[in-house]
Amino acid sequence: MGEFADKLAAEKLYYQRAYLGSLLPNYVKSGNLGKYYQTLTDFNFLMAKIQHPDFGLQALIDDFDLVDDSEALTHPEYNSEKVEALNLIQAALWKSADILTLDKTQLAEQLLGRLLHFNIPAIQGMAEVAKQWKAAPWLRPLTSCLTPPGRGLLRTLNGHSDWVNAVAVTADGKRAISGSDDKTIKVWDLTTGKEQFTLNGHSSSVSAVAVTADGKRAISGSYDTTLKVWDLTIGKQQFTLKGHTNSVNAVAVTADGKRAISGSSDKTLKVWDLTTGKELFTLNGRTRLVYAVAVTADGQLAISGSSDKTIKVWDLTTGNELLTLKGHTNSVNVVAVTADGQRAISGSSDKTIKVWDLTTGKKQFSLKGHTNSVNAVAVTADGKRAISDSRDKTIKVWDLTTGNELLTLNGHSSSVNAVGVTADGKRAISNSRDKTIKVWDLTTGNELLTLNSHTSWVNALAVTADGKRAIYGSDDQTLKVWDLTTGKEQFTLNGHSSSVNAVGVTADGKRAISGSFDNTLKVWDLTTGKKQFTLQGHTHFVKAVAVTADGKRAISGSFDNTLKVWDLTTGKEQFTLNGHTNSVQAVAVTADGKRAISGSYDDTLKVWDLTTGKEQFTLKGHSSVVKAVAVTADGKRAISGSDDKTLKVWDLTTGKEQFTLKGHSIVVKAVAVTADGKRAISGSNDNTIKVWDLATGNVIVSFTGESPIASCAIAPDGLTIVAGDESGRVYFLRLEGMEELT
Repeated sequence: MGEFADKLAAEKLYYQRAYLGSLLPNYVKSGNLGKYYQTLTDFNFLMAKIQHPDFGLQALIDDFDLVDDSEALTHPEYNSEKVEALNLIQAALWKSADILTLDKTQLAEQLLGRLLHFNIPAIQGMAEVAKQWKAAPWLRPLTSCLTPPGRGLLRTLNGHSDWVNAVAVTADGKRAISGSDDKTIKVWDLTTGKEQFTLNGHSSSVSAVAVTADGKRAISGSYDTTLKVWDLTIGKQQFTLKGHTNSVNAVAVTADGKRAISGSSDKTLKVWDLTTGKELFTLNGRTRLVYAVAVTADGQLAISGSSDKTIKVWDLTTGNELLTLKGHTNSVNVVAVTADGQRAISGSSDKTIKVWDLTTGKKQFSLKGHTNSVNAVAVTADGKRAISDSRDKTIKVWDLTTGNELLTLNGHSSSVNAVGVTADGKRAISNSRDKTIKVWDLTTGNELLTLNSHTSWVNALAVTADGKRAIYGSDDQTLKVWDLTTGKEQFTLNGHSSSVNAVGVTADGKRAISGSFDNTLKVWDLTTGKKQFTLQGHTHFVKAVAVTADGKRAISGSFDNTLKVWDLTTGKEQFTLNGHTNSVQAVAVTADGKRAISGSYDDTLKVWDLTTGKEQFTLKGHSSVVKAVAVTADGKRAISGSDDKTLKVWDLTTGKEQFTLKGHSIVVKAVAVTADGKRAISGSNDNTIKVWDLATGNVIVSFTGESPIASCAIAPDGLTIVAGDESGRVYFLRLEGMEELT
């Protein structure tokens, strides 16, 4: 486990806590940044900190913020490469936060999967230590198969059932509060990406949300004309603020948490006492709807934006209007103010953002770049950057010193309605009419390599018998052949006119057979990358294919409810197997080529005699669609995966179920079995790949990917696993630590 881990393990728990909690702060306090850097790039320290019950992931992530980047660069023991290394490790932890919160043992695979590509000595050194981690069996990524740091999106928060209209972030950056057309407010943990609770009470869409500086209360505004004040510690409503006669479109709260300011379609702003829940006064002066409101940090000024194309500045002591800022040519949808209270930033349906000097009332400059209405604007705490989002589905980051655009964040599939930024200026949280909230890394970074060359889902995978190549098929209508020794793509096989859903490979590794939604199978020469011939006969999609060990026959399963047996020498159909009452989703063949096992949408498996073309028996037990099937090398057992979330192990001699493997939380879509028949590998829509012990029925190890797993295969060594997911990503994994079980 390493010197650090061994030393720590020998100590009592209270000593471990004191040591892990004080080590880094002491290094920083004493100016020993060399040791600080060395510790944060020590895999054993990371593992010890994340696994300690008094610390965990967030405490580890916070350790990386003990020293500011600019401060570090002035230290003689630091350079830009070391700063980059720490930023990359921290960002990798952030990206894996939801997984690591649930399963801390996946630290090694998550860091390797995200950081292997970075050629930085400290990261490569940490990766080497992580590779040797053998406290338990685990699946080691052989390539950088997970989204690396430097790509903007950190996390997507799903839960609302309708458009998300507003989002606010607590000052500590740990929670986000969102409001939706589904009439609810949701509170999210930004470390784990999990929903903490839902606040119900509004009778119409929630259009605005604000949070007090201490993070203890949220204020929501709704189309039901009311505002509600919520206690975020218990998730309960404190009181309702009534007074507006039309929808509440905007809300802001003073820094001391004592007052809220709301803007409404009734053309007014109202100032509320959050201690008593009473209205203090109304700000009149608008001729049209009030869409936006912000308040200065000292609580003395409110800034509002309206459909009358202007921004107004109000004195919150007297209730008087101080300034009207003119310049937009369409509705002002959003306003924000810098922390020093000297500048306001407005976003408009005229597609621009404008920066205003609140001392003089003059426009400083216009920020142009969005191609549709600007819906939201946030400003970093230092006042140097603004983040805007738009109906053009993008978020843009702007330099408020120069007025230049710094970068664009793409990812939402619909109009972006609101954005918030954490107090440290490192992350932005946006929400959209695609019903999601996304968390973004505002640090710039280059796009880095991942095995993600398909443009759509990877549906099927096969590995050659020598374990040197993988062939997989995708919704992009192609197959790709990969060298498993280098992780490089060898070539792309083109020819299908629709999704490729099934792939088989001959035992000599010279030919691949693919099945497609174009109703055909194709036979490919893997030496030249050329198509040999097309097998035609099915009247509907081809969903599954298997190849006999001698490479002479292929068996295909189709949405036409049949299986077909093909002669691969002549390209002719030998016979058709009829019996299923719904589409055939999976097929496997015994090593002797005498029997085929098929899984179907009719919830059953069937065992077929390939000599006579007759059905031997039907395997019943699954309560939903059978999506995958594999058979052991000795032909004695079959393993099936189903929409009922389980795998089942069947005795092919008796036709009886041996046992059920439970562990996946959603559909099981892929199954493979090791050559010795001792272990099964499954892939599921729950994003996990699991390795099962077929003697005990227990899960040996689990790996969490980033999208639903659509296919998997195992090399003859029984240790190298290849899996494809619905995003087009391919995972190359190696089962490590099995000696720990012996």
